[in-house]
Amino acid sequence: MKPVTILACLFFVASTVTAQDRTYAERLGFPKGKKVVIMHVDDVGMSYESNMGAIETMEKGVASSCSIMMPCPWVAGFFHYLKEHPNTDAGLHLTLTSEWKDYRWGPISGKPTVPGLIDNEGVLWPDVPDVLKHSNAKEADIEIRAQIEKSLQMGFRPTHLDSHMGTLFATPEMRHVYLQAGIDYKIPVMFPCGHNTIAGATTNGMGITQAQTDSIGKLLWSNGLPVIDDLISDSYTPGLPAGVAATKENLLKYKTRFYIDEFKKMKPGITYVITHASKLTEVFPHISDSGPIRDGDYMALMSKELKAYMEKEGIIITTMRELMERRQKVK
Repeated sequence: MKPVTILACLFFVASTVTAQDRTYAERLGFPKGKKVVIMHVDDVGMSYESNMGAIETMEKGVASSCSIMMPCPWVAGFFHYLKEHPNTDAGLHLTLTSEWKDYRWGPISGKPTVPGLIDNEGVLWPDVPDVLKHSNAKEADIEIRAQIEKSLQMGFRPTHLDSHMGTLFATPEMRHVYLQAGIDYKIPVMFPCGHNTIAGATTNGMGITQAQTDSIGKLLWSNGLPVIDDLISDSYTPGLPAGVAATKENLLKYKTRFYIDEFKKMKPGITYVITHASKLTEVFPHISDSGPIRDGDYMALMSKELKAYMEKEGIIITTMRELMERRQKVK
């Protein structure tokens, strides 16, 4: 499909577009009425702690998927793990920002190729508004394709694509290059296009209407890619209630309850659940102050309580790999 066609879908949604009569879970062959989740760990490759958090929660906890930040220092360590565990559901966390003060990374494609993506320290800008102010979709396209190509060069085909800090969701032009990359490489992209029961607040806040998400879902589906129905993306932002100490006991209790409460609000369909599970060391506080939230995610995904709740409620855990395999069997 030509890029102009995708842009037309993003800017001009036909009045005939309506919500799906069936969830994408049903269209992919999952039982009607079932809640199907991808328990996803972001930020793999960012640090040793991020790698170990993803590995342990996928091997011993309820996590089923993860995505890798290709510009980051610990990518090689995780790729060596993938060589020994090739069936791991690992995508790319397409990265256009470098947000930590003393721990930073630059673009894969190089400064001369994408000068607008580079800040005055010679690395990627720290936040999404900075990227939108100084760069453009053309440079974003160059960089995300360089990240995909590096993954392929290292011998690994990603199971899916998603966007670090949501940069590639921020404007229609950014969404265009993101969707087009997935279509061109035939790699599923994470974008909530079903009932959006939980994701609606996020997508509406970005100025993306339900009609537009319906249209994007039809576009991805028509190009042979699976589509998700909903997204839980705010596990990183909420902190402990005021006055509650960030002890391991409190973090475990709070984050486990957070996911259970989200699962209660969840409607049937495929929901992509973003977590940032990291197994912390004494080094991580020198990288980021986000350690408590990440530690809470790690403990929650490893907890018997969360696993027991999911089993009791009959929640199906899946992967992006399985979704693509199912999509290939659907006419």
